[in-house]
This record gives sequence, structure tokens and C-alpha cells, in this order.
Amino acid sequence: MPDLKNTAIGIELGSTRIKAVLIDRKHEVLAQGDHTWENSLVNGIWTYSLEEVKEGLQDCFRNLKKDVKDRYGITLNTTGALGISAMMHGYLPFDKNDRQLCEFRTWRNTITAEAAEKLSDLFDFNIPQRWSIAHLYQAILNKEEHLKDLSYITTLAGYVHYVLCGEKVMGIGEASGMFPIDSEKMCYDEEMVRKFNELTGYDLLKLLPKIALAGEWAGTLTEEGALYLDPTGEFKAGVPMTPCEGDAGTGMTATNSVRIRTGNVSAGTSDFAMVVTDKKLNRHREIDMVTTPSGMPVAMVHCNNCTSDINAWVKLMKEAIKCFGFSVDTNTLYTKLFEKALEGDADCGGLLSYNYYSGEGVTDLDEGRLLFMRKADSRFDLANFMRTHLCSAMSTLKIGMDILHKEDVQIDKIYGHGGFFKTEGVGQRILSAAIDAPVSVMETAGEGGPYGMALLGAYCLWKEEGETLEDYLDHKVFSGAKSSTLKADEKEVQGFNAFLKDYVNCLSVEKEAIKRF
Repeated sequence: MPDLKNTAIGIELGSTRIKAVLIDRKHEVLAQGDHTWENSLVNGIWTYSLEEVKEGLQDCFRNLKKDVKDRYGITLNTTGALGISAMMHGYLPFDKNDRQLCEFRTWRNTITAEAAEKLSDLFDFNIPQRWSIAHLYQAILNKEEHLKDLSYITTLAGYVHYVLCGEKVMGIGEASGMFPIDSEKMCYDEEMVRKFNELTGYDLLKLLPKIALAGEWAGTLTEEGALYLDPTGEFKAGVPMTPCEGDAGTGMTATNSVRIRTGNVSAGTSDFAMVVTDKKLNRHREIDMVTTPSGMPVAMVHCNNCTSDINAWVKLMKEAIKCFGFSVDTNTLYTKLFEKALEGDADCGGLLSYNYYSGEGVTDLDEGRLLFMRKADSRFDLANFMRTHLCSAMSTLKIGMDILHKEDVQIDKIYGHGGFFKTEGVGQRILSAAIDAPVSVMETAGEGGPYGMALLGAYCLWKEEGETLEDYLDHKVFSGAKSSTLKADEKEVQGFNAFLKDYVNCLSVEKEAIKRF
């Protein structure tokens, strides 16, 4: 039976699921809970309501408590550390009374092109459209009514952390998706803050959350926060809270990719590559510079679209099977279809798809249209069809990774995690073909985020004096971790390159579809 004071809880509010894990002193998962949700397109804005946030978080935590009760016969009423993670970026503005001033504008929105371009020029630093500062400046350019009452802005993780403990503070990795960071001083870049203030007349530091580093405590669960999380009152206040982090930071932590020259690819609703570097890069629109949870600079290739189109096609196939009076387990269907993709031609047989549910910054599109194309003589079968969609999911990532290669960014190892890698060897092989490098996947690949957040809590609890996050993960967590590594063969690499050539050449079709449909 676990000693709950010697456990840590990590919760992550992802794009399609809210997930929670409870881990012990050995960093092993004791119990899990989740809740399925989905963003909504309301008046042209991708959003979630704060009521959905509350209901989803409570359902997830209720399921975690149930798993603890079913496994161990005890009530989950406390823990040694609690940490919140969520999808990064976006815009949540509030007034001085904590009243929400406009809808939550998530990372998925591509409505800040003017602001992002002007700030990138002002700072000589790439500011992507999804960053919080781009949303704030776009609201200023638009002269939005809510700005007259603005007291502070935050992210989804920052909001939930504040509700739970009353502290407007976040981890440096999450903060790096709001505004650029100075990794030497471990603070918001002071010169860029000054430039923004001069441009707008705002006092930016009064609007942004304070920054905390991995290993520091960032508040204590309040009575109100405990009831927000668990309305039964069984989970008690007083739990120490770690700095909240973004899904990028938790993904790096869960895959032991926080040391210089390491990298990871997270692939789910969106996909992104994170490469830790000690090298200053030239400015590229396709590359974000963020940080690890301990503040080290990270080159990030972020793509808005990854598995949503795959999910839609799998759902359609399940519906077709049902028409004939049969049923199939969803996980089994995904596994079979992903495995089928490996039987396809390396170049996908002349098929082509674009998975753009929304705009895509890497290919400079503010909107998206879902397209599947083939020629009359294409090799159109199920294997090539599935391989096409898996390769499409990695194509924009490949475009960004090629820029890092040209910048001579060194990578000693790269890990994959997220739902794209759940079927053993499939997503891993497709990614390897895309980047022409070995890819490793750990046993925890499918549920990296909440586990990574729990590990950041464990680091707060059990680190030794002077022990870095990098050393803690290397020596205490992953020294005996099981993982698999594979490298796509040359035929697969050449096949992906041939697919990508057609993909890039036909982007004009996608752009025309956006104009006309």
C-alpha cells in the first residue's frame, strides 16, 4: 500500500485528453485517470470554456481517485507534490477581480499574423502566432474593448495553477511560450520587455506571471483549490505545488531530453520537436526558441496539425465496419491500420494528403483545408493510404528539422513520445525516415506529459542539494529505463524525401483550396 506523502501527482490538460498520474519514490506509475474533451470553433476562435476546464479536471481527478481505490483500497486524500501542465501558449486575459475578459484563445489559432510579424521585427527574434505576447499585441492593434480592464494574462496551465494555489507563477519553460527568455539571467528578456513597453505604453511585467525554475516550490494547494480539484472534499489542502509547465517541458522531462544535444518529438493532436542547444541560432520563422524547465535554450519546431486527420479516417473506417454488423475495439483498429502502413511503398505510391485542420506556421498558412489527392495511376490501396497519412503527419516537422540541420545543430539522441508512437515500431520508423536518424521510444511513450509533470514534482521532493534536473533524471529516474531504438533503412529515407518533394510542390493546391473552399 503506497505512502501517499511519498508520491507525486502530475496532471496535464492536453488538446484531446486531460490526464493524471500518481507516481511513487521509485518514479513508477501507481495509478492514472483521464478525461476526454475537444476544442470548439466558436466565432472563428478555437477555444475551451473555463467551465469545461473545471469539469474536465474534476472528472480526470475523480478517475484517478477511483483507480487508487480500486488498486489499493485507500482514498487519495493527499500527495507529496502536485503539478499542473497544459498545452502551451494562447491567451487568457483577466481583470483585477479575476473575471475572464474574452474567450480562451488557444495555441491552435492563427489570427495574430500582423502582431507576430511586427514583434519579430522589433525584437529580431521569431515570435510565432500562437505565443501569448502575439495575442496580446494583436488585441492592442485591434483596439479590443477588453484591454481597458486588463490586469494580467496567463496560459491554461498558469490559470489552473492560480486557481489551485492563488499564485501567479509558472515554470520557465511555460513562460518561454509567452514571451522570450534570457537563459543567462533566467528571466523575461529585459531588452525586449523595454521595447514592448515603449511600443505600447504597457508595463508588461505587471501583466505576465512570475517565473520559477524546476526544483523550486511555487505555492500550496488552498482550501478553495482543493475543492475545485475534488468537490467531494476528500483531497485535502496544504499540498506543495511545483511550478506549472507546458506540454513541451513535460515531454522533454518524460523522455530525459533536457540535457544539451538531446531532443524529443512529441506527436499527438499537434507535433513538435525540441532540441536543447547551447548555440545561438539565426532567426527563422519556422523555429521557436523556448527553454527546458531548468531554463536551458531549446530550438522548437512546432506544427499545429498531426493526428487529427488520422483520427477522422480511423473513425470513418470504424463506422464502415459497423455497417456490416461487426464491431472492433478502437485500440485494435488503430494498431492494425498503423501496422498496415509499414506494408506500403516507401514513397506512399504516389498518394498525397494535407492534414491541416487549422493553419500551419511552418508552411505559412493562416487557415487549413483537409485534402487527399491521387493520380489515376497511383498505387491506391489501404497500406499506401495509411502510410500517406502517417507521412503527412510528419511532413511539416521534417521541413523545420531540415532548417536545424542546416544550422548545424548537434543532436546525440532523439526520443519520440505521444499517441503517434503507441503502435510499436510504426510511428517510430516513419519519424526516422523523415529525419534520417535513429529514434528511440521509451515504454512510457504514449503518456509522456502527465508523467513528466509528476517527475518535476518528484525532483522538487527528492533532489539532493545541488543536484541538477539533468543529473536527477539521468541517475535517479532513467538509469535503468527500457527503450527501443530503430533506424529507417535508406530506401525508406529516400521514399520519404520523394513524398516530401511532392508535398512541397503541391502546397499551392492547399493554398488555393483555402481561397476557394
